[in-house]
Amino acid sequence: MRFEIVNPLEISDWDDLVLATGKGSFFHSSAWAGVLCESYGYKPIYFCSFEEGKLSFLMPFMEVNSRITGKRGVSLPFTDFCDTITSNGNDFRTAVNAVREYGKERGWKTMEWMDNGGRFSGASPCASYFTHRLELSGPEDQIFSSFKSNARRNIHKAAKEGVRVEIGDSLEALKLYFRLHCITRRDHGLPPQPFAFFRKIWECVMDPGYGFSALAFVNEVCVAGGVYFHFGETAIYKFGASNRKYQNLRPNNLVMWEAIRECLRRGCRHFSFGRTETDNEGLLQFKRGWGTTENELHYYKFDLRKNSFVGETMGVKGFYNLIFARTPLPVLRLLGSTLYKHLG
Repeated sequence: MRFEIVNPLEISDWDDLVLATGKGSFFHSSAWAGVLCESYGYKPIYFCSFEEGKLSFLMPFMEVNSRITGKRGVSLPFTDFCDTITSNGNDFRTAVNAVREYGKERGWKTMEWMDNGGRFSGASPCASYFTHRLELSGPEDQIFSSFKSNARRNIHKAAKEGVRVEIGDSLEALKLYFRLHCITRRDHGLPPQPFAFFRKIWECVMDPGYGFSALAFVNEVCVAGGVYFHFGETAIYKFGASNRKYQNLRPNNLVMWEAIRECLRRGCRHFSFGRTETDNEGLLQFKRGWGTTENELHYYKFDLRKNSFVGETMGVKGFYNLIFARTPLPVLRLLGSTLYKHLG
């Protein structure tokens, strides 16, 4: 098989090519490539094969060139899942070897992939997650009845308590979400992504019509929200945040239900809840309550200098979480603006 290295931002019908495979996700799209390139300056390196003008193979990478973390190939940074598009295991192995040689020539320290198809047999993953997917088949009431009783009860509670949800795709709505996002990230002991990243999400995704925000209000106070993307018939819940003071009103449940309804209106037939750490019991319980199918997702890292896989290296938990949780928001935002480019 002959591979070409392409930049999806330079191919006018890229999204149509990806959708025609029947295996693409939002994270294979040109919109997401634009967000990553324009936010952090990453270089797109998409290994592809074409047959009769159709995309038959795709293994996307971004080159991360950092003075702190080194030069690396990542498929893809800040991305929940992005499986290789192929129907042939031999093609996958051939591509892996081709990427290795390319990475060595470019001076990469490591390469990183995501895989849920068991293609890296015998290799230890550097991180593992669960994904959850809801099929949007049938009318709203049928979908609603498939949720667990606790999720249905919390949706009713939020509505009864006067929580209202607004769906929007404006930059102003995204700014409201971002304020909550910063608070939630600090609660988790992490700096937030820079607002420049969210502005690019608005420019590349939401403004062209491939995403929206769902915000919950109590009176005029924004208390919870989520950011959602869609591509073809599949939608994904990408970001969520809330004010803990209003947790007893269950606004997150109503936000999710109204977002699912919006995805139905937009013609989506599948809804992904994104990835979740395997030890995050609270979030896992929340996502399992929506009638979802759960699957494992593994991340793999290959050290090009040692010519071997690296296991159990990725994580967001440590002593620094306690420090970040006590850091003023302006300082935390500055840290996020400085660090994230190097962490992709």
